[in-house]
Amino acid sequence: MGIRHFTYDDAAEFTARARESKALHHPWLYPPVTSTTYATYAGRLIEDPTKAGFLVCEKDGGAIAGYININNIVEGAFLCGALGYGAFAHAAGRGLMSEGLRLVVQYAFTAMGLHRLEINVQPRNAASVALAQRCGFRLEGFSPDFLFIDGAWRDHQRWAITAD
Repeated sequence: MGIRHFTYDDAAEFTARARESKALHHPWLYPPVTSTTYATYAGRLIEDPTKAGFLVCEKDGGAIAGYININNIVEGAFLCGALGYGAFAHAAGRGLMSEGLRLVVQYAFTAMGLHRLEINVQPRNAASVALAQRCGFRLEGFSPDFLFIDGAWRDHQRWAITAD
């Protein structure tokens, strides 16, 4: 199991996995499911310096198991980023996202020089809450009407971890 950066060449596999995983993701996530929407999505992660995208890949064969993005990267005194992530259905429940998130956190705190990472999770998204807990994030608060998802403003819990 490992992580690597997004590439434009990952479009076919990523979108196929996203289409296969619609039931798992709904109503929490809406990853790109077409080559056009993937190109826009990946482009932001590849070209925008305030974002970094990682694919979680299986050790045997390198199949994409999920993805983890660091968004809203702020430098200076803050040195923080906001994480978003999703597993694909074929890999859910196998521990790959826990391993992948730990690797992304390590990379963010070393190679990227960040000090703090945050995860905003809808409280009823038990799998995402459990992933944050397994990887050492601490619950810091509650944000009502935080993000507009699936046609409505959704409440979120704020989880965070800081570099040692």
